Amino acid sequence: VQLQASGGGVVQAGGSLRLTCAASGPTSTSYAMGWFRQAPGKEREFVAGITFSGITTQYADSVKGRFTISRDKDKNMVYLQMNSLQPEDTAIYHCVARNGGAISKTESLNPYWGQGTQVTVSS
Repeated sequence: VQLQASGGGVVQAGGSLRLTCAASGPTSTSYAMGWFRQAPGKEREFVAGITFSGITTQYADSVKGRFTISRDKDKNMVYLQMNSLQPEDTAIYHCVARNGGAISKTESLNPYWGQGTQVTVSS
């Protein structure tokens, strides 16, 4: 599956952004999908995931209550709505996919990665 992320940008603290990931491939709708991020000088970390059914979602503790992941199976799209953004949310955000029930919080277990989209939150 091929993944294309978009929607990053520069926003002030307290603002919102919505990231979009477009998936393509013959079986793209059977993949769990999600987002990881990597801040400058830090390791890549799990942000959010959604099962291929769209019923179950997972979030990192640092974004719970602020970020919402959703998907449109008909359009093969996954979205990450990010509200109440803080400077510590500044990072490159990567869309990921995994064949199976859920995204793994261990990045090496998610075989499909899209290019990143930069999110910068100014204070």
